[in-house]
Amino acid sequence: MLLEQIRGPESLKGLSPGQLETLAEEIRGFLIEKLSATGGHLAPNLGVVELTLVMHYLFNSPRDKFIFDVGHQAYVHKMLTGRMDRFDTLRQYKGLCGFVKRAESEHDVWEAGHSSTSLSAAMGMALARDLKGDDNKVVAVIGDGALTGGMALEALNHIGHEKKKLIVVLNDNEMSIAPNVGALHNYLGKIRSDRHYIKAKDELQHLLNKIPAIGGKLAKTAERVKDSVKYMVVPGMWFEELGYTYFGPVDGHDIGKLIETFNQAASVDGPVLVHILTLKGKGYSPAEADSHKWHGITPYKIESGQVLKAVGPPMYTEVFGNTLIELAEKDERIVAVTPAMPGGSGLLKFAERFPDRMIDVGIAEQHAATMCAALAMEGLKPVFAVYSTFLQRAYDQVVHDICRQNVNVVFAIDRAGFVGPDGETHHGVYDIAFLRHVPNMVLMMPKDENELRRMMKTAVDYDKGPIAVRYPRVNGLGVDIDAELQPIPIGEWETVQTGDTAALLAVGPMLQVAAEAGELLKREGLSLRIVNARFIKPLDENMLLRLADERIPLVVLEEGAQLGGLGSAVLEFYSLHGIHHMDVRIVGIPDAFIEHGSIKEQRAEAGLTADRVASVVTQLLPRRKQRATGQ
Repeated sequence: MLLEQIRGPESLKGLSPGQLETLAEEIRGFLIEKLSATGGHLAPNLGVVELTLVMHYLFNSPRDKFIFDVGHQAYVHKMLTGRMDRFDTLRQYKGLCGFVKRAESEHDVWEAGHSSTSLSAAMGMALARDLKGDDNKVVAVIGDGALTGGMALEALNHIGHEKKKLIVVLNDNEMSIAPNVGALHNYLGKIRSDRHYIKAKDELQHLLNKIPAIGGKLAKTAERVKDSVKYMVVPGMWFEELGYTYFGPVDGHDIGKLIETFNQAASVDGPVLVHILTLKGKGYSPAEADSHKWHGITPYKIESGQVLKAVGPPMYTEVFGNTLIELAEKDERIVAVTPAMPGGSGLLKFAERFPDRMIDVGIAEQHAATMCAALAMEGLKPVFAVYSTFLQRAYDQVVHDICRQNVNVVFAIDRAGFVGPDGETHHGVYDIAFLRHVPNMVLMMPKDENELRRMMKTAVDYDKGPIAVRYPRVNGLGVDIDAELQPIPIGEWETVQTGDTAALLAVGPMLQVAAEAGELLKREGLSLRIVNARFIKPLDENMLLRLADERIPLVVLEEGAQLGGLGSAVLEFYSLHGIHHMDVRIVGIPDAFIEHGSIKEQRAEAGLTADRVASVVTQLLPRRKQRATGQ
């Protein structure tokens, strides 16, 4: 097999185009086999096999810079740069990362788990190259979905203005994670489908090439004729107007055509946009048939395409989606908003039931947040369903447009806490810190799926400003579900276990860890009071004051960044009230990025375990005894 001979990009240089085609099929077979055991982003990588091969065949990484937008479509790049032997560890703890990772290889020059960053990075690297007097190439690969992101459009504009030499590869598969939406997507569709333009352009180029020497006025006339053909059949020629030399559309699975196009692109002195058409999931029929499902997949059976999933209670995401439908049946004000994640956010059923009240804005979190503010001002009840990690991209809009104007936007924050194999770019561990300090915000998190339903009712009923409910990427606990939805009084905590040795304030899934710690301490004759601190903002001030009156040691347990989290809020409360005698300890995520692995492994690395919590509690007790005896 050719694949066995690939030790690095240099191994490709002597191959023929025909051998590259054979290698492409071997790569697809390798990915289908390996990901059947590990899971991962199968469909995106099957779609970029030929593209990645040709890039490494023609250019010289790492001297030439390859920048992959998002980074989850770089599995082929990893294979060609000496990491094939690590694919059995893909997305596993201490194993091969599912995204581009600079620490893994000198060939990984840019990391990204969020879309629309590659063009800005490419511009920075092109500027640095020119300032240093180098002549290496810069190639940015971006999808048609990511191109709708505001940051990508800002970079497109700047690159076209500065006229820096770099290649933008627009990987057009008509899909991001969900089907793309928007005017730009429709524009690309016109280019894809307009075969008359492609034929006319090729025939005109063929004609011009036959003329031995075109110079002076004749050359200018020929270029004007060529341009007039483009303007006649492709409305706007948007990319060319922005300052790019446009090549395409090109079949992204035709190696010969890709080689020809990239050689032409490399000779242009200025920015180039190479528009390639690819099939997401190519080479594996289940992935071709449903590239949305197979975008990021758990382990599966190769022959049948059957996905292997554990049977258990529904995910919190599913509970959210079903509850929103239930609420929307009774409240016509409710509209759901998502930034290109209707499936991941549990809104597909909502979209079927209420197509006119489902708004997918594409990869545009900033736009979504501000639009929600305006919807709320006009009397609707927008529910912004967004992953915690992607809400980070709309921070200014949350502060400036929503909280400052105190409008009734509901935030449904999915993937709160650790997310497992996707790793540090996708963990939802910062939203507590960046939301709780903004005036007017209410922030809550449920202990189980029934409480999530109650919080959704609370949020929809709330009419005093923005309110957010955050929930994890895990299955529910299988608890009984209330027949009738009832709201929860804002700011009210719940004591779930009584005890007087110490009090443990826990939020979300950390209630289960707290219960385990309570069992460990019980064996030592200690009784732990466990409080469901379900409102992160506002705090239950009455309970905090009662705890201070009892002078009971306090531990705060949260699956979020320790800096600026719930524990910080508790310490701030006691400081503001002049209460200095309380012993408070925080068990949260330390000031470090936790890499990919299972959620259990990530919690263990961060110290969010029952053993750690029990140890922290017992360390507090000698100090309590010393204070009681006056020592």
